[in-house]
Amino acid sequence: MAATIRDVARLAGVSPSTVSRALSLPEMVNPATRARVAAAVEQLGYAPNRAARGLITGRTGTIGLVVPDLANPFFASLTKGVQARARHHDVAVFVADTDEDPSAEAGLVRALAKQVDGIVLCSPRVDDDELVAIAQDAAVVLVNRSAAGLPGVAYDNEDGMRQAVAHLVALGHRKIAWVGGPATSWSTQHRGLGLRNAADSLRARLVPVGNFAPTYEGGVAAADQVVATGATAVVAYNDLVAIGLLARLHSRGISVPADLSVVGVDDIAMAGMARPALTTIRLPKQEAGRIAVELLLTVLDAPDGLGYTRPVAHQDELKGELIVRDSTGPAPRTDRRPSH
Repeated sequence: MAATIRDVARLAGVSPSTVSRALSLPEMVNPATRARVAAAVEQLGYAPNRAARGLITGRTGTIGLVVPDLANPFFASLTKGVQARARHHDVAVFVADTDEDPSAEAGLVRALAKQVDGIVLCSPRVDDDELVAIAQDAAVVLVNRSAAGLPGVAYDNEDGMRQAVAHLVALGHRKIAWVGGPATSWSTQHRGLGLRNAADSLRARLVPVGNFAPTYEGGVAAADQVVATGATAVVAYNDLVAIGLLARLHSRGISVPADLSVVGVDDIAMAGMARPALTTIRLPKQEAGRIAVELLLTVLDAPDGLGYTRPVAHQDELKGELIVRDSTGPAPRTDRRPSH
C-alpha cells in the first residue's frame, strides 16, 4: 500500500500540515524539520507529486521550452517530441512563444529560468554573445542553432540545400531563386550558404530575393519578386513560405511546376496536402526534441551544474532528406519572363 502524508508525518514526528508545508513551501519550515521530512519521504518512497521529489533532489521537475512561433507546425511537431521525451522521464514542460520577437527573447528566457530546472531554446534569434550570457543564468540546450560551448541539436542545413539544388539541376534548372527567412535566423544564414555553395559547384545561378516572414503571408509577399527574377525554380526558407508562394503563383496563372518549380524545407503535414504537393527537405523534428531533452537532463546531472565544459557540451547534427513531390519538374524550354 502506498505511503500517505500521515505516514510521513508520523515517521518524521511532525503534523501532516508541517509535511505539506515542507513539500510545497520549504522556505517556511525549519531546516532541521525539513531534513526529517525529507528523510521520511525518501524512506517511505512517498512521492505523490514533483514537490516531494524536489525536496530531495532540489529540482522542480519541470523544464522550459521556448519557441519563436507555436502557430508554425514545425515548432508544434518539435514540441511534441520534447513533451513525449520529458513525459518519459516524468518531467513537466512549460512552453513559451516569443512571437518571432528577438527583443523579447532574452527577457522571456530569464524569467522562465526562475521557475524551471533548465530550458530547451529552439531557433533563438539572439546573437551568440547573448546566448552565452543567458547560459550563465540557466542550464540551456539549443535546438536548430549552434553556438560554441553550448550543448544542442542542429540540422545540417548545408547538406539539405545541396540535395535541393542537385535535384533542381538534374531537372535542367540553371537559375534558382532563394526566398530567405528572418535575417536574424541562424537557419536563414546556413541555408543561404548551403545554396550558394551547391549552386557554385553545380554551375547554377542563385538569385537571392530577400528576407521574409517565415509564414504563409511571407511567401505570398515574396512571390511577385520571385517571378520578376526570371528564375525557373525557387527554394523557400520553409514550407509555410513555399505554400504561400504556391497560392500567389496560382492566382497569377503561373503553373507549378510547368513554369516554376518550388521547394520548401521542414516537411510539415500541410506540405503533402498542398496543391501541387510540395517537394521539400524533411527535417526530423520530433527526434530533435527528444535529443534536446536527453541533453538537458544530462547537463542537469553534471557535477558542476551547467557542465558546459564537460563531454555533454556537444552538438548533435541531424540530416535532412529530400522528399520529391509534384511541385518540382523539368525546367521549361525557355526562361519565363516577368509578367507585365
